[in-house]
Amino acid sequence: MIESWRWFGPLDRITLPEIVQTGATGIVTALHEVPYGEVWVREAVAERRREIEAAGLTWEVVESLPVSEAIKLGQGDLATLFANYRQSLANLAAEGVRTVCYNFMPLLDWTRTRLDAPAPGGGRALRFDAVEMAAFDIHLLGRAGAEADWPDVAAAASAWTDAATEADRSRLLGAIMSGLPGAYARYDVAGLREVLRPWAGVTADDLRAALARFLAEVVPAAEDLGMRLCIHPDDPPRPLLGLPRVVSTGDDLAAVLAMQDSPANGVTLCSGSLGAHPSNDVPTIARAVAPRIHFAHLRNVAREPDGSFQEAPHLGGDTDMPAVISVLLDEEARRREAGRDDHSIPFRPDHGHELLTDIGRGTHPGYPLIGRLRGLAELRGVIAGLRYAGGR
Repeated sequence: MIESWRWFGPLDRITLPEIVQTGATGIVTALHEVPYGEVWVREAVAERRREIEAAGLTWEVVESLPVSEAIKLGQGDLATLFANYRQSLANLAAEGVRTVCYNFMPLLDWTRTRLDAPAPGGGRALRFDAVEMAAFDIHLLGRAGAEADWPDVAAAASAWTDAATEADRSRLLGAIMSGLPGAYARYDVAGLREVLRPWAGVTADDLRAALARFLAEVVPAAEDLGMRLCIHPDDPPRPLLGLPRVVSTGDDLAAVLAMQDSPANGVTLCSGSLGAHPSNDVPTIARAVAPRIHFAHLRNVAREPDGSFQEAPHLGGDTDMPAVISVLLDEEARRREAGRDDHSIPFRPDHGHELLTDIGRGTHPGYPLIGRLRGLAELRGVIAGLRYAGGR
């Protein structure tokens, strides 16, 4: 397995020399400064690759080459957007970068309601609180029909809203907006209502159809280029703000892989996103899709009965992390036996706690230095132990 580290390029407060000290050898990054839908020109890709290699690292995975909202909506003439995406893939391939993680979540990427929840034993963690999310949806955003989406916590959401100060409301909006990817656009409540408007009435079936159309347009090109696309599961794995989600369960992943039966159409196994769904058995899902896992996010969450969850230590939480890693090692062994040169699966420690001098450093939410280093060390130990015990 290839130890990798997400780096946000010039926007990141963590430097490449610091990443080298973690022991990771691969970088997971993107050209975050390029607006959605525009071509990643080869010169910009080459410049970023050279910067990474000058530090003694390799650019293992693109995360993400974003899919524009127009493609997700699946409406109108999308020929230029599809052509731009294919050209970006070609430019990446020309520079030797061949694994591309992307997601198909409408508008919002990962969503949390707190960025600084107290973690057991100290430090700070990301948290999704169902009561606070319902309060935002029903009362702050005022979305029509929202109360029906939160039957178990609607009453508690009303109580939270009644007691909330302006600082509480501002903190909640800021946390939810932190999940917006790409150019890091942020909205106030009125602005969020406006960008949600085009999604009114869009169903899960509509979103699946748009995803199938996207894959039909880009997977053949990726296959010709020798590239691997790998979709990231929904985070959290449930509809939010009236937006459908269609990559939340093992059945969802199977449906995505069936849309284009090609090795270029694969999965980013995110143990945290899948693990937040109470019905998901992550090791079982991993084994079912193992031949098409091209990248892994390894993190853990602790679930709560009302649908809330909090980022847990990498070896804590509700997902059996050694069992997940065992699946990945078995799949690597299968690929080696099949004679594949690309048998190693890149992974990265995901969403660490803010610990010690992480606090106050101002790194991207969920991406501190020490917290992820702790996670990487723990995962490294599990991998070494499983290899020793199993002769892998």
